Amino acid sequence: KIVRRLARSSDIVIVSFHGGAEGAKHQHVTRKTEYYYGENRGNVYKFAHAVIDAGADIVFGHGPHVTRAVEVYNQRFIAYSLGNFCTYGRFSLRGEKGFAPIIQVNVTEDGQFVNAQITPIKQVGSGIVKLDKNKQAITKLQELTEEDGFLHNIQIDDNGLISPKL
Repeated sequence: KIVRRLARSSDIVIVSFHGGAEGAKHQHVTRKTEYYYGENRGNVYKFAHAVIDAGADIVFGHGPHVTRAVEVYNQRFIAYSLGNFCTYGRFSLRGEKGFAPIIQVNVTEDGQFVNAQITPIKQVGSGIVKLDKNKQAITKLQELTEEDGFLHNIQIDDNGLISPKL
């Protein structure tokens, strides 16, 4: 209801959500309701598709503390999780929890996906991020997006350009 109202009054609607089970064991988009420590963390696939169907143009997910796949659904961009960026305190930054993508999404005036560019970063300390020259976030997005079946209409090159498949 909120997204439909915003879509009527805004040029571009971006939805950001916190959902899904957490940690490196939960990097895949399951298309099912996810639980973590007994808490219902939602069905991020169903949620992202529902808000796009209601009028959202871009969806950015957060919550699992790891990178998850990206998708273009009905010509709209979804990032299921952007991982950890500039965290502090008690969060582990080991392995896949220590790198993440920054994604710049380009859309048409009516919100249709044109392309996106991934900037891979790694967190090296509490609140300290650096460009990741090893491009771990790009490699992980390529792997997860393929494994989760979202490469049917997009491609991700080794420099992080996400573009429509020709």
